[in-house]
Amino acid sequence: MSRIGKKEISLNPQVTADIQDQTVTIKGPRGHLTQEISELIEITQIKQGDCDILSLKISDESKEARALHGLYRTLINNMVIGVSNGFKKELEIRGVGYRSQIDNKNLVLNVGYSHPVIIPSPEGIDIKVENNTNVTISGINKELVGQTAATIRAVRPPEPYKGKGIRYKDEYVKKKMGKAGK
Repeated sequence: MSRIGKKEISLNPQVTADIQDQTVTIKGPRGHLTQEISELIEITQIKQGDCDILSLKISDESKEARALHGLYRTLINNMVIGVSNGFKKELEIRGVGYRSQIDNKNLVLNVGYSHPVIIPSPEGIDIKVENNTNVTISGINKELVGQTAATIRAVRPPEPYKGKGIRYKDEYVKKKMGKAGK
């Protein structure tokens, strides 16, 4: 049995959960998120004081059900965190002449190509640019925030010789030595 799946999810007072058949909707101050759940997982909502508690159980001991147990618990927990606090990823752009800007909710990157790279902002994701080299992606859906950050980073990943490119704020890029001269 999944150790992560066994943990209960406590909802703070400003977050509510609505369970309809195999669909869970979490509502909070920042918005709402919906997740479909497999029939192999049973979810129950328990009222405890001023906050609710969600617990997940597997319907049978199949390998597939055990695999999904921890997954759905983590997905629902991320939804609860997202609608109450939100998620944020920060990227930094390094390189001479590399810069970024926002144009009609699209991120425009000038990162050494012959053309500017335009990345549209997905629904529910907020992209901010500070001093042309720092990009902040924020939203309530953890998966979408991470995917958007990875898409932006993939435009020009950091290269190992000079370290220029787009990287996460706390990312360490291991540098390589250049060719040894004669």
